[in-house]
Amino acid sequence: MKQIPLAIGPESRPTFDNFVPGANAAAATHLAALVLPSAPVYLWGPAASGKTHLMQALVARCQAGGLSTAWLDAADPEPWVLQPHWALVVVDRCDELSPAAQHAAFTLFEAAAAQGVQWLAAGRLPPVDLPLRDDLRTRLGWGHVFALEPLADSETRAALRREADHRGIFLADDVMDFLLARFPRDLSHLMLTLDRLDDFGLAKGRRVTVPLVRQMLAEEGLPETGA
Repeated sequence: MKQIPLAIGPESRPTFDNFVPGANAAAATHLAALVLPSAPVYLWGPAASGKTHLMQALVARCQAGGLSTAWLDAADPEPWVLQPHWALVVVDRCDELSPAAQHAAFTLFEAAAAQGVQWLAAGRLPPVDLPLRDDLRTRLGWGHVFALEPLADSETRAALRREADHRGIFLADDVMDFLLARFPRDLSHLMLTLDRLDDFGLAKGRRVTVPLVRQMLAEEGLPETGA
């Protein structure tokens, strides 16, 4: 278990305001208006569909209000014990929970429900298809379930260009094409890449171009694909 880190630049921190909803407006609206404690929420969808952004946004809002939160991942060791000061429990990667973690998650869910602690979980599959024990799978489908979809290419481009413009960075079409072809297409990764490009360009005294991106990757010892 860990407190969710928000160790990226303040402009890039996941919030509800900077979430690009695309087809996921219903989930974003629900979580942004959530009054704790409320019914459990489960988010599902493929990678880069916005699950992590929305969960981090709710965590950030809770922490800004002085509430304590916990973030549990499928890889975290057991036991998972509810703490009396927690107001929100997030469980990520539910589709990858081991048998021991499934037992821990079920016990934690029951404790959170009994003590009025908000539950938010996510995975790549809907509850009915999760490869989990029946009682946990049923619990994950109890409350509000939202299916999330990755942004369309045009929405990803618009969001990236809007952020670049906000930073005073001109992204030519060839740079945009290069970034989208050679980097993971989720916005969180692209925004972090933009952070790195901004710093690298300022350090070199050059504008952002494809050769600059290639130079940054070379100096970081990273391949051009899957950086």
